[in-house]
Amino acid sequence: MSGVLVQVYRSPRRADTYLLTEKAKGLTAVPEALFGTFGNPEPAFVFHLTAERALAHADPALVLEALQEKGFYLQLPPPKADA
Repeated sequence: MSGVLVQVYRSPRRADTYLLTEKAKGLTAVPEALFGTFGNPEPAFVFHLTAERALAHADPALVLEALQEKGFYLQLPPPKADA
C-alpha cells in the first residue's frame, strides 16, 4: 500500500483519542462496540498517508498496516509521565 486518503475522527468522550479510517470506506469496518467508549466520531481532518510521512504519535507504516488489515486505526493518547 503506497498511500491512502485518511479521514481522522476525534472522540467527543476521550481527550487526544482519534480514529483513522480510509476516507473511501468511512466507518464501515469499525466495530460497533468501539463507539460505546469512543462516542460518536467527529470528523477532524483528511490527509494523504504514506509510509514516509511523519506522524506525531504513531508509526505511519503501522497505521497503514492496520488500515489494510482491520479497516481502522485507533490512536490513544500517549502515556502521561509521572510528575
